[in-house]
Amino acid sequence: MNMKSIVVMKGDQTGQELLEEALRVLDPNVIGLDLDFQFYDLSLENRRATQNQVVHEAAQAMKRTGFGLKAATITPEEKNDVGSPNAILRKEIDGKVIIRTGRRIPGVRPVAGAFAPISVIRMAVGDAYGAKEWREGDGLNEVAYRTETIDRKTCRAVAEFAFRHAKKMKAKVFGGPKYTVSPIYEGMLKEEMDEASARHPEVRYEPQLIDATYALLLNSTGEPLVIPALNRDGDCLSDMVLQLFGSIAGSESILISFDSEFNPQVVMAEAPHGTAPSLFGKNIANPMAMILAGASLLTYIHDQKAIAASRAIYEATIEAVHEGIRTADLGGSATTTEFTDEVIRKVQTKLEVWTTLQGF
Repeated sequence: MNMKSIVVMKGDQTGQELLEEALRVLDPNVIGLDLDFQFYDLSLENRRATQNQVVHEAAQAMKRTGFGLKAATITPEEKNDVGSPNAILRKEIDGKVIIRTGRRIPGVRPVAGAFAPISVIRMAVGDAYGAKEWREGDGLNEVAYRTETIDRKTCRAVAEFAFRHAKKMKAKVFGGPKYTVSPIYEGMLKEEMDEASARHPEVRYEPQLIDATYALLLNSTGEPLVIPALNRDGDCLSDMVLQLFGSIAGSESILISFDSEFNPQVVMAEAPHGTAPSLFGKNIANPMAMILAGASLLTYIHDQKAIAASRAIYEATIEAVHEGIRTADLGGSATTTEFTDEVIRKVQTKLEVWTTLQGF
């Protein structure tokens, strides 16, 4: 295998600290795989200094390499500041879907007894985000307007990837938009879901309106689910799904752009949480999601060593929690570095054992 390059985007506060922990796990001495890390500083300070030029450079680098690993970054609230780097990255790599998967975390009590994994396949662009907004009138006669758009290509990418992902997970495609109220706008995603179902008859399919989806999730505890969603619906839904499993720390967030056949072209992984400024510098933040983000990238490298390393990292991370090595947010007393140390130890052991047992 030719050495794969991964664009590593530095972040802010605890986001940067946890990125460094994930990179410790991806070290060649740990996973036995040489990776070329190309670093770009996306800290708020450097984004301001470069007027976001560094964000554009990172996006172009991801288009060349196909892989990105991003730390959490600060999005300033001031209107004329540099804004969110994620919006720029999604647009420039033509990102279409964001995947977040809620899964059981050993020793953490889930809400409503949820235990089978649930993946939300969210539209990454369009819809309520970036919509044109304005107001007309005065006083109680003032009216606010917003013009939202979605496009057929993005709807098809969400629907097609949802069914492919469900096939891999042995899951059911579940839920959907409020197409009864909005047959033209939200109905576009429902049309693509129906067509994707026809292309993948082996995948179980149970469309539901978005409000029913929320309600039924509290009762659908026994089988894995994949939920395609509009951008704003998916944003809210994925936060709820991750909390159903007790913590947002147990999942990675993956942004994907596709080629003309809807195969992944650029993959960017990150943790779904923010920069947690209250935890900065205390060595107590949970690195689990960021470690899993690094592992998720390896699954898209078509090489057996990369796939084995990814599996080892996933297993080691979950096993560490199962054995009681937990940070404070999961009810434990391990520091950030202690948790990562245990994951590294387990990954090295697994890969050595698996190599020894090859051929048995």
